[in-house]
Amino acid sequence: MKIIVVSDSHGRNDILKTIQEKHPDAGLFIHCGDLEGDPMYFPGYIIVRGNNDYFGRFENERQIPIGNHRIYVTHSHRFSYYSRSEQLARRAKELNCDIVCFGHTHVSYVEKVDGVLLLNPGSLSHARDGKPCSYAILNIDEDQIQVEFKYEPEW
Repeated sequence: MKIIVVSDSHGRNDILKTIQEKHPDAGLFIHCGDLEGDPMYFPGYIIVRGNNDYFGRFENERQIPIGNHRIYVTHSHRFSYYSRSEQLARRAKELNCDIVCFGHTHVSYVEKVDGVLLLNPGSLSHARDGKPCSYAILNIDEDQIQVEFKYEPEW
């Protein structure tokens, strides 16, 4: 299954529809928080609350079963800066998840920590790693998991 993972759009929510149009074959769209809008206006996205989300109803975290896998989705602002990766992996394991999709740092990142795949798609509006704004494509095919980052220099 092709899954589009985005985060930290910070009000640039016009981009969300553009991404849906670019990927009509995606089976799922995940937003890892800091939408800064009401989630009811973004059908098709599973969205969690970020530290800048005050409008509408959000959940702080979600778990999504996909085949043999379970994805834990959080914004990650409630996790420590210095041990975020380890804490995310630990929380995922508590929830029987093997993949974490998270945001908050505005830095694209993928790493396996203690058997858990951690994925931050970066930011749709304010990248902080010197790269263009980004999102991620997560492909899950049985036991194969692949991640591809899409960098957009201009929206």
